[in-house]
Amino acid sequence: MLVSESKIRVRYGDTDKMGYCYYGKYPEFYEAARSDAFRESGCSYRELEERGYMMPVVSMAIHYKKPAFYDDLITVKVTVKEKPGVKMVFEYETFNEKGELLNYGDTVLCFVNRATGRPCAAPDFFMEVVEKYF
Repeated sequence: MLVSESKIRVRYGDTDKMGYCYYGKYPEFYEAARSDAFRESGCSYRELEERGYMMPVVSMAIHYKKPAFYDDLITVKVTVKEKPGVKMVFEYETFNEKGELLNYGDTVLCFVNRATGRPCAAPDFFMEVVEKYF
C-alpha cells in the first residue's frame, strides 16, 4: 500500500466570502498531494509524461465534513491500496492541525499511451518502481 502525506497552507485567495476554504480548491490540493506521492514513490508524474504516458482523471468524489480556514496548515493523506492496472485509485483524507478530518475523497486515473491516445496497462518501468508498496 502506498501512503503519502503533504502539508498545504490555505492561502487567502483559497477562501470564499464566508471565510472558508472554497470547496473547489480541494481538487487542487488533492492533485498537489498526488504529485508528491508519485515523486516520493520514485517515479514522478513528469517522468511518466516524458516516457510517453498520461494519466487523466476519469472520476472524482469528495465528501466534506468540516471547513478549513485562511492560514490553516492542512495535511492531505494519499493512499493507494491496490496495485495499478489500467486504472489507479487514489484515496484522500484531509486533516486540520488539530487532526480533525475535514474531508475525504478519491480520484480514479487511467493510464493512456500518449502516442495512440488509448488506455493501456501501467507501464513496466512504473510497476517496477511501485511494486514494493504492494
